[in-house]
Amino acid sequence: MLPPWQLDFYRRPLQDPQGQPLWELLICDAQMAFTYGADCPQSEASAPWLRQQLKIACDRAGGWPEYIAVFRPQTVSLVEVACRELPVEVRPQRDLFALKQWLRQRAAWYANLQNYVPQNYDPLAIERPAPQPIADYVMGDRWQFAAISPDQLTRLEHEPIPMRSVPPEIAPLSLGLPSTLLIPGVIIDGGRKSMALAQWLHSVRPVMLQYIAGVPDGLLLEAGLSDRWILATFDDEAVAGAARTFTERKQAAQGLHFLLVRPDDSGQTYTGLWLMQATAGKQIHAGAG
Repeated sequence: MLPPWQLDFYRRPLQDPQGQPLWELLICDAQMAFTYGADCPQSEASAPWLRQQLKIACDRAGGWPEYIAVFRPQTVSLVEVACRELPVEVRPQRDLFALKQWLRQRAAWYANLQNYVPQNYDPLAIERPAPQPIADYVMGDRWQFAAISPDQLTRLEHEPIPMRSVPPEIAPLSLGLPSTLLIPGVIIDGGRKSMALAQWLHSVRPVMLQYIAGVPDGLLLEAGLSDRWILATFDDEAVAGAARTFTERKQAAQGLHFLLVRPDDSGQTYTGLWLMQATAGKQIHAGAG
């Protein structure tokens, strides 16, 4: 089976001779060893058209990939419909760095084409819904900013935690982080809601935690392809200081941070663990599973 494909199918700042907006399909793998592109008028942009193009790409690549990753929320359902009759899985995923770099390069190139339509165009722009509060029935009893060493993280990885996502590619050792560097994170004591919270987090696929200064301050969870959830709001200066330390430590750790859910602070059992990374211009998805 071939390496995963990264795919985008969306309208571009181009038009056909009849003045219809053009949609462009781009497919590549993480190393750009395989690429495929095609375009069609907006009136023809459909699941059947996309399915036919995927079959052509399969023939050229010499087989189907392990899966097809899509970062654009507006495109996911269309690709899923196109792949219903094909032997390949579709996965929503943010961390499509090769594809996103290719899209940036092509965006700069479009302006040189005769069928270019001048407009404000961001090839990576997606609609971002307003942050939503987490339902009271799943949020835990209390939470806190925290930090652990790489050794402590390794020990946590060996705990029997039901819900977890600890991608090896963003482990401290893989990132070359020193063993003395503290990895920041957030710990939620869920009490009786611990499992419900961990299961909910599993379903939304955590991506990144972010401190937002304001009145009041807030702690946001980026999840899925574009969702944002309000984990907590606070106006306590001590908590705000801990939030600033969390942000500074996250930057020092190349964006690495964690979210840990446990029933209580006994240190005996844990319910969920997510290791995530966010750096300038780059977000790595750590989907639960």
